[in-house]
Amino acid sequence: MNFIVWIAVVILMVSSTGMLLSRDWRISLGLLGLQYVGVLWLVALYWPVSMAAIKLVTGWMVIATLGITQLGSRRGAPLAEEFWSQGQLFRMIASGLILMIVVALTPRAVEIIPGIRLEVISGGLVLIGMGLLHLGISAQPLRIILGLLTVLSGFEIIYAALESSLLVAALLAVVELGLSLTGAYILTSFEPEAGS
Repeated sequence: MNFIVWIAVVILMVSSTGMLLSRDWRISLGLLGLQYVGVLWLVALYWPVSMAAIKLVTGWMVIATLGITQLGSRRGAPLAEEFWSQGQLFRMIASGLILMIVVALTPRAVEIIPGIRLEVISGGLVLIGMGLLHLGISAQPLRIILGLLTVLSGFEIIYAALESSLLVAALLAVVELGLSLTGAYILTSFEPEAGS
């Protein structure tokens, strides 16, 4: 049983690292969808599957909102940033450091918060760390939204183990949807003009 749960943690590691390294917004949104599958998997350890499915459905609605916004965008831009090839090595090294920090902090976090499984803590901390890394090294609006969604997903995994209220699940879903709508607004309102 533990081995199967660790697969979800590996999915979260691969998807969050892939989003950080990806240059194409389509691949990044696909990896975000995979990330929400891992979130569902870990949240379902503490919540009924019908309630945990709220995370997956909300996440895929967020992806649809951001994807439609990117498709309708005049720039239709990939997530390429200047000096990407030089920065990619840094991103891989920083991702490795985040994963090492998570491995070092997880046993201590299990002692501080009793009753939470090791897999859940490590999955939540991976997403929080990778999301903060995403926020710290990017200035593009879509990448910032992806970083915020990743941090929020990590928080939701850990919080689901502590609280199983339907109202809290609904409020977190509303926050995620609000974040995606805000991101869609920012993506459309800050497009460069056609002449510039």
